[in-house]
Amino acid sequence: MHELAKAIRDVPDFPKKGIVFKDITTLLQNPEAFRKALNIFYERYKDEKITKIAGVESRGFIFGAALASKLGVGFVPIRKKGKLPAERIKEEYVLEYGTDSIEIHTDAIHKGERVLIHDDLLATGGTIQAGCKLVERLGGEIVSLAFLVELTFLKGRDKLHRYDVFSIIQYDSE
Repeated sequence: MHELAKAIRDVPDFPKKGIVFKDITTLLQNPEAFRKALNIFYERYKDEKITKIAGVESRGFIFGAALASKLGVGFVPIRKKGKLPAERIKEEYVLEYGTDSIEIHTDAIHKGERVLIHDDLLATGGTIQAGCKLVERLGGEIVSLAFLVELTFLKGRDKLHRYDVFSIIQYDSE
C-alpha cells in the first residue's frame, strides 16, 4: 500500500450501510500529502504531450485542475447533467440503482487533442467509461486515465482495458 493511504480517512456506512467510503478530504487538507500526490501525477505525465486534462465532477476537478496548471495545459470539466451552460453532449452510465449521466461542452476538446482524464477514485468504472466516450465523441485521443485511489476488488479497471490506467493507491478490500 502506498504511504499516501495513511492520509485518507475511512468513513463506515457512507453513503449507505455496509460501504466504507474512502474520504480524500483529509489528504487534501494535508499540504505535504497533497503536494506529494500531485507530484506523482506530474512525474508520470510530464512527457506525454497532453493538451487537455478532463476532470470528472467533483473531486476529479481538484487534482485535474492543479495538474493542468502544473503541466501548462487546459482543463475541461466533465459535469453532472444540467450543470454546464453552453452546448453540450451527454453520456449515460449504469449505477447499481439506475442510470445517471455526465456532460461535456462540445467545444471543450478538439479532434486530435491528447487528453488525460482524471477522477479521484476508480470503483466500478461506469462514470469514467462514460467520460471516455464523451472525450472520444469530440475527437480527443485518450492518453491515460488517472486516479488517486482504486478499489481493485470492484474490478473497474476491467471495463477500461482499452486505456492506460494509473492509480496511486490501491485497496484490495474495503
